[in-house]
Amino acid sequence: MISDLLEDYGLDRGRFSLHWVSSAEPDKFVAAVTETTQRVKALGPIKDMGVTTAMEWLCSCSGCEIAILNIGEALVPIITEALDIVHSPVLMDHKYFGQTGEGVELTIPEAVVGIVTGGVNNTEHEEVLHEMRKKCQVLIALGSCATGGGIPALMNGMNGVETLQQTQETPSTDAGATIPTIEVPTLLGRVYACSEIVKVDMELPGCPPNPALIAEVIVSLLENRAPNLPTKSVCDTCPTRREGKGAVTEVKRFISNAEFDPAQPISDMRCLLEQGYMCMGPVTASGCAVGRGAPSCIAARVPCRGCFGPVQGKGNQMLDMMNALASNGIDYSSVVDRRSLLRFSGAHGNLRPAKTK
Repeated sequence: MISDLLEDYGLDRGRFSLHWVSSAEPDKFVAAVTETTQRVKALGPIKDMGVTTAMEWLCSCSGCEIAILNIGEALVPIITEALDIVHSPVLMDHKYFGQTGEGVELTIPEAVVGIVTGGVNNTEHEEVLHEMRKKCQVLIALGSCATGGGIPALMNGMNGVETLQQTQETPSTDAGATIPTIEVPTLLGRVYACSEIVKVDMELPGCPPNPALIAEVIVSLLENRAPNLPTKSVCDTCPTRREGKGAVTEVKRFISNAEFDPAQPISDMRCLLEQGYMCMGPVTASGCAVGRGAPSCIAARVPCRGCFGPVQGKGNQMLDMMNALASNGIDYSSVVDRRSLLRFSGAHGNLRPAKTK
C-alpha cells in the first residue's frame, strides 16, 4: 500500500526501499541504507520536480512545523508539485555527515529556498545556520524564535553561567555532577535571532506563525513576486470597541475576567487595554488575524501576548508598551515585571541580565 501511495505521488519505485529491520540487526540496516543510497544516486535527480527547498530547526519546539501542516489541503500541491524538499530533519532521514556517517564535515544539500525555525543557542545551531546560508539562495526565518529569539531568549535576562551551575551542580543533582563538556554543543551565552548570525532574506514571525502567511510566502516565491504581508499593528486589525482613555490607572493582572458578554460578537467588547489589561496589541506586528477575522488572542477574549514581535523591525516592545500604557492614562510603574514584555523578542540585545545592586 505504501509503495502504491508513493507511486501515486510520482515517486518511481526505484527511488525507495521498504525493509523490515529489527534493532538487533545493525548490519542489515547499514546494508539496506547503503544499497538504497547508491541506487538513488545512480538514478540522478528527478526531472520536473519543484523548487529545491531545505528546512532546518534550531532552538525551537516544532510549533512552526505544525503551523506548516496547518496550511491544510493547500499544502498537498505545495509539497508534491511546487517544492522539492531536499533536507528536513522533521520530515526525512537526511544525515549531516552522510547517511552512513562517512562524512567529515556537516553538509546540507544546495537549495533555492531555505526555511529555518528556532533561534541560535549553541555552537551546533550556529554551524547549521551558516551551512544553510551557504547552501540556500533565499533564506527565510520562520517563527518568533528565528526572528526575535522567542521564548528561549528569556534566558538572555539571566546569568548563563549561574543558571547552568544551579541546574547542573546543585546539591539536588547527583554527587560530583558538573556542567557537561563532552559531546554536548557549547552554549553561546545567550540566544540569538538568525539575522544576528547570518544575512536573512525574509522574516515571518509568530508563535506560531499564521499558516495562511506561510502559504503566501511560499507561493510568492514560486510566482517570483513580493509576498503580500501585513505591515500594521495588532490594534489596527482588532475589532473591539474603543472609547478612549478608561478610568483604570493601574495595570490589572489577568487573574480576573475582562468585561464582555460572551453571547455578543467581539466588536461589542471594549478594548482590553482600555479596561486596564496588559494587551500588547499597540506594539505588536499584525498577522495572526489574517484569514481569521480577529487577532488570535482577542478572539479568545484575552489580551495580546505580543508573539509576532515589534511592529517596526527590531524595535523594543517593552519600551514601546510603556509609552502605550502612559498614553492610555495607566501608570506603567504598576507593571510587576516589565522585562517579561520581551518574552518573544529578547534577542538583538533587547533582554539582558539585570544589574545587581
